Amino acid sequence: MAKANLDKQPFDVAHMFDAVGEKYDLTNTVLSFGQDAGWRKRTRERLNLQPGEKVLDLAAGTAVSTVELSKSGAWCVACDFSRGMLAAGRDRNVPKVAGDGMQLPFADNTFDAVTISYGLRNIHDFELGLREMARVTKPGGRLAVAEFSKPVVPVFGTVYKEYLTRLLPPIARVVSSNPEAYIYLAESIRAWPDQEELAQAINVNGWSNAGWQNLTLGIVALHWATKPEE
Repeated sequence: MAKANLDKQPFDVAHMFDAVGEKYDLTNTVLSFGQDAGWRKRTRERLNLQPGEKVLDLAAGTAVSTVELSKSGAWCVACDFSRGMLAAGRDRNVPKVAGDGMQLPFADNTFDAVTISYGLRNIHDFELGLREMARVTKPGGRLAVAEFSKPVVPVFGTVYKEYLTRLLPPIARVVSSNPEAYIYLAESIRAWPDQEELAQAINVNGWSNAGWQNLTLGIVALHWATKPEE
């Protein structure tokens, strides 16, 4: 069984996601009790994308998030280091590129905005990932990070931890094509920095004025920042 920590080996994590691509979207909808679509919409709205802008959707998986971003009229490209995940989204009509978040295959100052949803935890060196995202973003460009976080209501936080530990694994065994991966993911959520700690990390890795909004009582936190003007 995969055990989660923040010293993730990229090949192992990519292989894990290759194995979950087939039923990834269904599993996420079930495990989030249908809230995943609303979270994607809030991310798009937060970026305030404009027609003609260029947007990088990193850790895009099956590109369902990229399709949501494209509703703005912006040109959006899905990038993920799991070719299996990108292949699972082959029917989604958006550009797709295989790439490592620690060494993005894009030139400096390419994008008006960059976003990553529920994937920053899975970058081997997530701070390097933040710097790479800043590198490929134009000065003054925007960042949005949607990530699982720490519930802000203590009683609810206790219930949520019980859900991750006791309920998520058996549900994943029913709906996922690789249940072991979701045990890993649950453990990685528990090990992840809280909202303030992540904002601080964003601010010292190529971005400024990081803020956040809690969604669903802090199960998810939507962080945002801008790249300083040169």
